[in-house]
Formats: sequence, structure tokens, C-alpha cells
Amino acid sequence: MTASVLFDAPGPRARMRHRIYSVVFLLAAAGLLFWIYRKFDEAGQFEPELWERLTSDGVWEELLNGLTYTLRAAGIAIVTSVIFGFLVATARLSDRRWISVPAVAIVEFFRAIPLLLLLIFLFVFIQQNADFERETTSLAALVAGLTLYNGAVLAEVFRAGINAIPRGQSEAAYAIGMRKTQVMMIILTPQAVKFMLPAIISQCVVILKDTSLGAVAFAYGPELVRAGRLVSTYVGSSLMTYLVIAAIFIAMNSVLSALAFWLERRLATRGRGAQRAVAEVEGVLEAG
Repeated sequence: MTASVLFDAPGPRARMRHRIYSVVFLLAAAGLLFWIYRKFDEAGQFEPELWERLTSDGVWEELLNGLTYTLRAAGIAIVTSVIFGFLVATARLSDRRWISVPAVAIVEFFRAIPLLLLLIFLFVFIQQNADFERETTSLAALVAGLTLYNGAVLAEVFRAGINAIPRGQSEAAYAIGMRKTQVMMIILTPQAVKFMLPAIISQCVVILKDTSLGAVAFAYGPELVRAGRLVSTYVGSSLMTYLVIAAIFIAMNSVLSALAFWLERRLATRGRGAQRAVAEVEGVLEAG
């Protein structure tokens, strides 16, 4: 049995204390949850009539419309954020200061400004300068705000991923006459995807969750949380309505996380396959 370099292995008494602490914590957590349940039950939040209203066709139609709007806004914002982030990261890695300095300013500005404040500003700006319907205005402001904020974050992710590639590869590409754009697109970016993928998917989850800020920033916007606000008024229970909405968000984010895990494993498998192929080729060459 190897001893840890950070701490000694716990003895029998220490293990017993840990078990006691775990049991006490679980009992305390269970008691807290039961107390919360009793309070909501006393307030009538679990009455059968409320569940009947929540499962009616009109309620789920309203939630489905809000979910469709949320997925549309999140899908557009994810695509535009990735494109915007990659372009800004490429500009920041440029050797020309008149390109890299503005890119740095863009990243630092949009990462520093609160997203809710940015959404309110964009909504008012678009409303005053474009003749759109209120739903189109809210969608445009939501997508633009999510793109600018999360694109600035993704720009740092792309920059870090590209810089993680050994410099010898880019130097070798320059040595055979490739230009920087070719090196970036052909050599560095495809390899950096493996390093960046978990962070990119994580930021996509953030984008999906941040669509709920539209219910706070805009006076109108048929996204899922705002639809839940209307549904809770009809049902008479905010608790059950927002529990359903939370379950929907958890399900969508779980799908994105599972997709990230699958892509990460697939890319890792391809990487191991490529390494085995290179090793076999080198073995053949050495054998003569």
C-alpha cells in the first residue's frame, strides 16, 4: 500500500469519524428537504388541481413555443459566437499591431461588461434604430448580446488552444513556404480543436442557459422562462412551473454535455489511431 505524498492514510478511528460525519450530513440534508417540502405543502403548492392545470394542452403549447424560441436563439447564438470568437482570436494572434490591439480591446471590453446590461442596451438600440416587430427585436438583441459576450470568451479559448500546439509545427510549416493563414487553418486549428472542445461545449451550455436573461432584459420575448411566467399565473403555482422549466434546461444541457463527452472520446480515439499509424510507418522505415 503506497502512502500519499499529500496526507497520511486515515486510520480506523478517522474512517469511523468520516462515516459519522457523512451520516450526520445526510440526515441534516434530508431534514432540510423535508422541511422545505412541508412548507410548500402547507402553502398548497402540491394540490391536485394545480397538477391538472399544469398538464393541460394550452400550458404545454405555451411552453413548447417558448422552448422553440429558446432553442432558435441559442442555436443562432452558438454558431455566431464560435465564428466571432475564432475571428477575434485569429486577429489577436496577428503580427500586425493595428489588427491585434483592437482585437484585445474587443475581448477585454465584452468580457468585462455585464451581459444583462449589454442585452438591455442592444434591445433599446435596435428598437430605436430598426423598424422590427417586438419579437424580432428581442431575438436580434438576445442573439447579438450572447454573441458578443460569449464570442469574447471563446476568443480566449481559441487563443489558448492554438498556443498549446508545439511551436515546432508552425515553424516547420513556415520553413516549407506556407503562409500564416495556411498555417492557422491547416496546421494549428484542426489540432487545437481537441484541446478546445470541452471548453467550447461548456460555453455552449452557458449560452443556452443565458437565453433566460431575455425574460429580465426585455419587456417582451417569448422565450422559455417568460413563457413559464405566464403559465405560472394560469396554473397558480410558480414552484411547479419553474421546476418543469428547470427539468427542461437540465435535459438540454445534459444532451450537450453527453455530446461533448462523445466527441472528446471520438477525437481521442482518432488521435490514438493516428499515433499507431505513425509508429507503424516509422517501424517499417527502420526495418528498411
